[in-house]
Amino acid sequence: MNIDFDMLRHIMPQAKDSDIQHYLPAIQNRLATFDINTPLRVAHFIAQIAHESGQFKYKVENLNYSARALRLVFGKYFQTDDIAEQYARNPEKIANVVYANRMGNGDIGSGDGWKYRGRGLIQLTGKENYRTCGNAIGLPLVEQPDGLANDPNAAVMTACYFWHSRHLNQYADQDDLKSITKRINGGYHGLEERAKFLNRAKQYLEIQGVDV
Repeated sequence: MNIDFDMLRHIMPQAKDSDIQHYLPAIQNRLATFDINTPLRVAHFIAQIAHESGQFKYKVENLNYSARALRLVFGKYFQTDDIAEQYARNPEKIANVVYANRMGNGDIGSGDGWKYRGRGLIQLTGKENYRTCGNAIGLPLVEQPDGLANDPNAAVMTACYFWHSRHLNQYADQDDLKSITKRINGGYHGLEERAKFLNRAKQYLEIQGVDV
């Protein structure tokens, strides 16, 4: 099916033209490889990456937290105000703490937390996830993690791999927005916005209804 600039502009009205142009060729060329090849599958996929990427605005995870935000979001790691103040507004130090010793990352001193922080349209996080995804799509993501932020082909293929590995096409076929959202987000954060993107996609593709 045809995915064009006007379609993405309709779904993501706040996206910059340059960002749409950045991703458009890869979206046009890669989705079918992962069987995202029906109007309903495409509508759900675009709706999810629209939310996850802030309408193509975010290419790398934003870890520029204030001390208060660190206490709220990562209280397990920053258990006092004094500790939080030492890390506030220092994204690299924050990443190396909160992502240390998990997802295949080394300890705080390894720098893996920062090196393998979230990147891409559906943010890939952690060295092991970079390795597994890179092997699956044939890209050296462990060796070149910044490729996910800079190369639209890598970003789109990674999002498609994530989608395919979690069998999300079957939920798209059922028009099950909530199940897709939970498998991407772990909960239902941003469900209302995801539904708005999906409704716009359905309107453009002349698909009836939406299951929120």
